[in-house]
Amino acid sequence: MKKSKKGIQTFLGLETTLEGKLVFEGTVRLDGHFTGSIESKEGVMVVGEKAVVHADILVKTVVVWGEVSGNIRATNRIELHQPARVFGDLSAPVVIIDAGVVFHGNCSMEPKDDATSKTINLAEWQT
Repeated sequence: MKKSKKGIQTFLGLETTLEGKLVFEGTVRLDGHFTGSIESKEGVMVVGEKAVVHADILVKTVVVWGEVSGNIRATNRIELHQPARVFGDLSAPVVIIDAGVVFHGNCSMEPKDDATSKTINLAEWQT
């Protein structure tokens, strides 16, 4: 499903189960189950509240409301919003963890000049 450049380009619904390597551009929202690896140099990965992801993630920006088991590395930022459950290490210039999030792992942050220059519109990602 394609939307405007600023919106979600790909949406994987609740009944979706995928296994393998997901490589993408733009924005992907996952609300189903995914096992494997996820990569995008400039992309935004949104993990919906009902999603269950068993993957290492390497993207520009990650926004999580669901469950992720695996390491998350982002070149821009990682946002974990309640009721997210994350089991793995986080690495990004900016990491935001809301109260109520379950997080088991290590977190490393290394400053990047433009990491905070773009704010994510959270209303755009919520269901």
